[in-house]
Amino acid sequence: MAKVKILSDSTCDLPAEIIEKYDIGIIPLYINLGGKVYKDNKIDVTPSIIYDFVEKTGELPGTIGATVEDFKIEFEKWHNEGYEIVCHTISSDMSCTYQNAVIASEGIDGVYVVDSRNLCTGVGLCVMNSAELAMQGKSAAEIAESTAEFTKKVNTSFVINTLDYLKKGGRCSSVAALGANLLKIKPQIVVDGGTMRVGKKFRGPLSKVRMEYVDTLFKDKDDIDTRRVVLAHTYGVSREQLDALRDRINQYISFDEIIETEAGATITSHSGPETIGIMFIQK
Repeated sequence: MAKVKILSDSTCDLPAEIIEKYDIGIIPLYINLGGKVYKDNKIDVTPSIIYDFVEKTGELPGTIGATVEDFKIEFEKWHNEGYEIVCHTISSDMSCTYQNAVIASEGIDGVYVVDSRNLCTGVGLCVMNSAELAMQGKSAAEIAESTAEFTKKVNTSFVINTLDYLKKGGRCSSVAALGANLLKIKPQIVVDGGTMRVGKKFRGPLSKVRMEYVDTLFKDKDDIDTRRVVLAHTYGVSREQLDALRDRINQYISFDEIIETEAGATITSHSGPETIGIMFIQK
């Protein structure tokens, strides 16, 4: 039976301890700050560097997908070591990264590229599912097929503090429809069918909005897989607020684990500071 290596692009935003636990390989995307390009590897550029850049220049960052060559190098390395490969990417509707991975896989046997139809740790939940299947001895083909179905069960959304980043990035066309109410509304952005749309619209201070967001997701719901939930955030969310959100989630559902993670540079570049995201699996 062939060994299976699980890979993902950097948008999966899984915590370091989970990446280490499942031995996941990460291929970084890139961040463009005023013409200088950095790898989204948690070393070359960090969320705090991005916000400092925006504050000083008034410019917003750009993001660039992982290249064909990036994927090809990684695929060939693991193939040459006798592995089959399952590689996960951010939704193909949000980045060229998926297509680049597919092109890179051509001519290399045993490489399966999975379009997560998701972003941030919504991708990460798919990656963890694949890693657990690999640990059970499943083949790369079986894992890829299973994960393609699993992507349909991942529920991802987030509430943002400022729409400036998302609006300029152009990834969510329905943001423009909020018009003059931008300053008064804190929208829930929902990942739906591989793209983003505006969901429920909240009003009031962020601390109140975030609690209502949790209520919307979990109150009176009986179709949620209780194995794990992800609480993701961007730079600027306080420890006190994260603890309050964990407590609120636990009021509704006792998940086996709550995975807490700070979004990396790519997701940060599109969502801005003080964003909260919640990802879980529906039955």
